[in-house]
Amino acid sequence: MKLAYLVNTYPRASHTFIRREIQALERLDWQIHRFAMRSDRSTLIDAADIAEDARTEHILDHGLRRLLPAAITWLARHPRKSLAALRLTLACGKRGAGKEPGTGGRLRHILYLVEAAFIAHRCAELQITHIHAHFGTNSATVAMLAHSLGGPSFSFTVHGPEEFDAPRALSLTQKITEAAFTVAISSFGRSQLCRHSPLSEWPHLHVVHCGIEPWRFGEPAPLPDTGPHLVAIGRLAEQKGFPLLIEAMAIAAPQLPGLHLTLVGDGPLRAGLTAAIADAGLINRVTLTGWQDESQVRHHLSQSTALILPSFAEGLPVVVMEAMAAGRPILATAIAGLPELVTPDTGWLVPAGDVTALSDAILRLAHTPHDTLTQMGRSARARVMQRHSIDTEAAKLATLFASRGRP
Repeated sequence: MKLAYLVNTYPRASHTFIRREIQALERLDWQIHRFAMRSDRSTLIDAADIAEDARTEHILDHGLRRLLPAAITWLARHPRKSLAALRLTLACGKRGAGKEPGTGGRLRHILYLVEAAFIAHRCAELQITHIHAHFGTNSATVAMLAHSLGGPSFSFTVHGPEEFDAPRALSLTQKITEAAFTVAISSFGRSQLCRHSPLSEWPHLHVVHCGIEPWRFGEPAPLPDTGPHLVAIGRLAEQKGFPLLIEAMAIAAPQLPGLHLTLVGDGPLRAGLTAAIADAGLINRVTLTGWQDESQVRHHLSQSTALILPSFAEGLPVVVMEAMAAGRPILATAIAGLPELVTPDTGWLVPAGDVTALSDAILRLAHTPHDTLTQMGRSARARVMQRHSIDTEAAKLATLFASRGRP
């Protein structure tokens, strides 16, 4: 049983869930060939990601001298399908032109067509008959075009929020219609796919959660007696809402002498956040760690009272699953798939963008008895172990791959 996975940039520090999914499928005896357009190896710090990078065929690493001859040969050998694929390429490019950043116009889609022809060629060489893409953005575009060129059938997993921010520019409806099946990572995500697909496609929209590896989470460390010690994990970018979290910390800190936040991650807002922390007088209350590997993330979770997630837009963050597996309550915004995971017995949900509600929630957490917080952590752990074991979720995918999602 053999198939290919296709991601735009892989592996990345924020894409460990894809690696876990692939490895779980391999434990089920699937042979997975990893394709990615490009590598992010210069930023990788986790040994598992570095090893995964070596297993991945990075298309652009081949260079034009190999890419173009293989692509042109494929196009010449499949003239009718190539013409149809060119029409599809131009139509997708027209929808994307001048729209949301990253969707791409016609020129970019011509480049996608070349990449797709090369991947179709490589799949024929490797005897791969199905491609699964992660994210409904350009990786799914390339997979769709490869299929249109006479290459393998394809499916893709949509995470959000990018796909839901620009569904027309990303030709999301076209991709759903052309795919063997489409996967969402939450019921909320599936509902958004339903919005952008004909009713006849709804039976081919499936929910397969991102997963954790339960065996990596031993008995949870006791919650600290002091604090509260909060941990936030994610890319330092606008949609994560971390500037709002600094504001909330500044409001809550005068009432909570032991309050501390460890912020794990890096990104374009780091300099601005550093300045905001200083301006708010929180230099001794907030620690910025940069990116950390998986073991370091688990360490920070083990030292925390709770995970806090102030995001404005998300799919269903794996970091929430990891925190719950570590026996930590969750304080998060009530967006996307989060209400499916964070329930009143496992944490608190607040309106996105409401700094007062966020600071009030920090105060409620601080005034909750230690025993109650411990029980919330136990409930969180039980819930995520039941719903998000990667082996269970990979088995769902394996069933879809075996039937191509259309029994």
